[in-house]
Amino acid sequence: MLRLALLSLLAFALPAQERTGTIFVRVSTDHADWRYQPGQPVHFKITAVQDGQPLSGVQLHYRIGPEMMPPTIDQTVTLPAEGLTVDGGTMKEPGFLRAIATIERNGKTYRGLSTAAFQPEKIQPTQHDADDFDQFWSAGKAALAKIPMDAKVTPLPEYGNASVACFHVNLQNVGMSATPSRFYGILCEPKAPGKYPALLSVPGAGVRPYRGLVEMASKGIITLQVGIHGIPVTLEQQLYDSLGTGALANYNTFGLDNRDRYYYRRVYLGCVRANDFLVAHPNWDGQHLAVTGGSQGGALSIVTAGLDPRVKGLAAYYPALSDVTGYIHNRAGGWPHMFRATEGPLMHRSPDKIATTRYYDVVNFARRVKVPGLYTWGFNDETCPPTSMYSAYNVIPGQKKLLLALETGHNNVPEQVAEVEAWLVNFLKN
Repeated sequence: MLRLALLSLLAFALPAQERTGTIFVRVSTDHADWRYQPGQPVHFKITAVQDGQPLSGVQLHYRIGPEMMPPTIDQTVTLPAEGLTVDGGTMKEPGFLRAIATIERNGKTYRGLSTAAFQPEKIQPTQHDADDFDQFWSAGKAALAKIPMDAKVTPLPEYGNASVACFHVNLQNVGMSATPSRFYGILCEPKAPGKYPALLSVPGAGVRPYRGLVEMASKGIITLQVGIHGIPVTLEQQLYDSLGTGALANYNTFGLDNRDRYYYRRVYLGCVRANDFLVAHPNWDGQHLAVTGGSQGGALSIVTAGLDPRVKGLAAYYPALSDVTGYIHNRAGGWPHMFRATEGPLMHRSPDKIATTRYYDVVNFARRVKVPGLYTWGFNDETCPPTSMYSAYNVIPGQKKLLLALETGHNNVPEQVAEVEAWLVNFLKN
């Protein structure tokens, strides 16, 4: 009787079982290196799997066109189990052609993309160099030099470890008016006596606290990780969230109509002020100073290296603010995409705002970077389009190396980070 009861329960339970699992939409090019010559056709393969098994019979929507621009191909079809190969067309000049595929399942949208490159090393910027660019920034640095650093350094014992001491750093910086502002960061330094190289870490976009580069400092490097907004970087997360959605929302376009009042003037000069602090550190080795960061931080790495001759090297992940005028010339431009035609009026495409970007675009700092640098990104980045990043990279006159993680978007992978950090340690300690 007991056996029959168990069998009855099992028979009742089995039909009630349900299955769920993440669906992956994969898009790939028909060239293993993702590269094509102008005029050469691209074929994209689109597949979808769940639990490792092909999905079939689902509706597939795919769009193909130059990255970040309106698609030239826009289709909805039924996806077969073996996947679908589609003709993506070609490009006649250097640039990137992107395919984006989506399917809907159980009320959710799943998405994949792939981006074909057409002679990216030949992409040239659309951004112009301001005639008085060097004079403008020389004047800015001169104004900064007149402002005392007034460094306030507060120990943060809970941030460090047995070999690394950490401090909250508060420096005086230029302001939006004649009144100075402040610039904050986390200093991490080896506890052992000695002279050490220094590394400035500049942040990605957003508003957040920081903990410092303790691991890098444990390798024998003085590090300073800074915020850019003129507020302490050790406060509660809730405060930064409120500022990011309130007073500092869209800060990247504040004052864009005036080169002297654009938000990033204080930021760019603040990075120079951070270097003032590092080179004044009594344990700095007097020679090795580098800068690193990703996205907005990748931009600030190039900017700082172009502005400050004390910087001897840099490592930049997917730099933002590069060739932002690309959209005005009907191609992808860099984050924050202030000139992109999406919805409504083109509110930022005024002559004064376009003119301001000539003093702040990463392209024009890249033209002045003469020190060794490692640069890294992927072809699928939709935040910092590769067209914009190559626009800056291709005009750098200094020694440069490009590390590609092709399939990545606006993110990095562990292997990529490990190689960049190894490059920095080797550069700073040799």
